[in-house]
Amino acid sequence: MSDILQKLEAIAIRFDEVGQQITDPDIIADMDRYVKLNKEYKDLEELVKVYKDYKNIVDNIASSKEILDTEDDEEMKEMAKMELDELIPRKEELDEEIKILLIPKDPEDDKNVIIELRAGTGGDEACIFVEDIYRMYTMYFKTMGWKAEVVNSNEGGTTGYKEISFEVGGDGVYGTMKFESGVHRVQRVPETESQGRVHTSAITVAVMPEAEEVDVELNMADVKKDTYRASGAGGQHVNKTESAVRLTHIPTNTVVECQDGRSQHKNYEKALQVLRTRLYQAELEKKDAERAAHRKSLVSTGDRSAKIRTYNYPQGRITDHRINKTMYNLANFMNGDIQEMIDSLKMAENAEKMKEGEVQ
Repeated sequence: MSDILQKLEAIAIRFDEVGQQITDPDIIADMDRYVKLNKEYKDLEELVKVYKDYKNIVDNIASSKEILDTEDDEEMKEMAKMELDELIPRKEELDEEIKILLIPKDPEDDKNVIIELRAGTGGDEACIFVEDIYRMYTMYFKTMGWKAEVVNSNEGGTTGYKEISFEVGGDGVYGTMKFESGVHRVQRVPETESQGRVHTSAITVAVMPEAEEVDVELNMADVKKDTYRASGAGGQHVNKTESAVRLTHIPTNTVVECQDGRSQHKNYEKALQVLRTRLYQAELEKKDAERAAHRKSLVSTGDRSAKIRTYNYPQGRITDHRINKTMYNLANFMNGDIQEMIDSLKMAENAEKMKEGEVQ
């Protein structure tokens, strides 16, 4: 039996075990365990389906080869040869598909995210680009059926945002959006530039898997809470009540602000969620740095200062520097058509993991 078939057979046995466990009343009563097993069952399901197809093909190849070796009837041998001509390329396709499916999934991939966009170099132009990228993402989220909600925003001097953070919920959000973390650079003629010179500005994108309470043990004695009056657009309630909340995690000096909710209570809950996520992200970045010592990871080595992508408006192109991919559909890209770039990054990451022998 081939190595791949042995691995798939072990997965099929585990799949059956988990299927029985999730019908056990004791496990159903233990919600945490039940949720974990249900997720494992769902994760294994696709592999088991592929295993059945693969085993069927392998068995049919063996039968056809046996006919060629033992059968005297020329017509039977011709049919067996035709079948092999179909089966062998299909098996080779499945071999590659299975290798990718066997790559261990990042346990964070299924989590929702908090995304923070911040203007960097470039003054007003960087603030405008923060707004452009925020719009690009929200249009992409609509095509994915994901929900996004602003947590906090700080408007630019004349237009755009100095920073904006938002939470995004849906299926496999972090697994898709984690590739966006880093510095995004824009090259274009600003609207305010009368001489028509191309300026370069930059913004930082941070994509963090949203932490659940079980992920981070937060001692509330370490958290200082301040309230203040929100500023900016948002209706009459904004400047009249102290609805905005600032939380400071004293041991790490991590500061989180939230002012976009209508009530202080809602802002406090959201700020707490962001604080947990920031602390969780700091732990993940430590782990990523340790992992990067063993292998150069394409995605997130914890270095948010890495320039990952350039948006060049005069040439209508987008270049991702990690995989040297250039696309010439900037207008569509800025309208949320970013799937091709994300797919290319996923493929590059999978290829890198396979090369490093991470297939278990």
